[in-house]
Amino acid sequence: MHSSARSAQSFAGSLLLISPFFLWGTAMVAMKGTIDDTTPFFLAGVRLLPAGFLVLLAAVYLGRSQPRGWRAWSWILLFALIDGTMFQGFLAEGLTRTGAGLGSVMIDSQPLAVAVMARFLFEERVGPFGWLGLGIGLLGISLLGLPDPWIWGLFNGQSPLTNGTLGREVLTDLFQQGEWLMLMAALSMAVGTVLIRFVSRHADPIAATGWHMVLGGLPLFALSAWQETAQWQGVSISGWMSIAYATIFGSAIAYGVFFYLAAQGNLTSLSSLTFLTPVFALVFGMLLLSESLSLLQWMGVGLTLVSIYLINQRAQLESLITRPSPAVPAPEAQAPPVLPARTKTAPD
Repeated sequence: MHSSARSAQSFAGSLLLISPFFLWGTAMVAMKGTIDDTTPFFLAGVRLLPAGFLVLLAAVYLGRSQPRGWRAWSWILLFALIDGTMFQGFLAEGLTRTGAGLGSVMIDSQPLAVAVMARFLFEERVGPFGWLGLGIGLLGISLLGLPDPWIWGLFNGQSPLTNGTLGREVLTDLFQQGEWLMLMAALSMAVGTVLIRFVSRHADPIAATGWHMVLGGLPLFALSAWQETAQWQGVSISGWMSIAYATIFGSAIAYGVFFYLAAQGNLTSLSSLTFLTPVFALVFGMLLLSESLSLLQWMGVGLTLVSIYLINQRAQLESLITRPSPAVPAPEAQAPPVLPARTKTAPD
């Protein structure tokens, strides 16, 4: 009875752990047909501000305390600026200028930055298996996101950066079509993931997550009103349903769970699960949108799963290698056999 209850608890905990990345991946699928019908800053604001109010309502319902004092609000404002306005702003603008492939690789590379910062700020040990897992994860999301001709060209000794016209196209993509914006978005999210540890020292993490989404969404709407026009006129009913799914599930629930876990768990292990986001996006794109995966992308899925196992089981794997082998007991010295005393017989 107790073992089955523990198994059910462990299964529920695992589902909770991967739920943000499942929701982010499926939200990407839901938004694929809507991005072209609206404007980037408006879409970012819609995904952030209403979701923040939903998280705050959940915090009130759960009886969570609201932030108090200038220290709490100072950390929340910094959190809102970096993880709210900057992350969503760079991401929204980058998505309009870059292909989904290379941009996805850049945005999902943030576990490396989180691992480095957590190592120095919180002394989280990554270890050899952790670094190996991070490297394999980057290779996996590269196979998932980069064009197949680039990868096959690398296998044939042809680098896109040194291949004349193709190299110039890659550099143009990086510096003019938005990949650098995706890189800034990845760094903003990495810093935000680390910041929640400091924020949670002065405020409840769920309430702080809600306020950072509300405060971070306001500048995005201001930028939209200043620079954009016809923000919602082209959005269909199905488009609004997709936006609603991305706002409620891909923002409110996903960010609430993610930052709640980040406030108390191992940042390197949690952040490594970000590698699952493109996996879920590709798999559900295949199931719902009839998209297909190439051989290299299936290899990327496999490498991504291997990387997550290595990162999250790194302590156990290291203990298996460094565990001293049991000493073989020395054979006990055997005493010489005791011979029975010989009795003397009297002479006849």
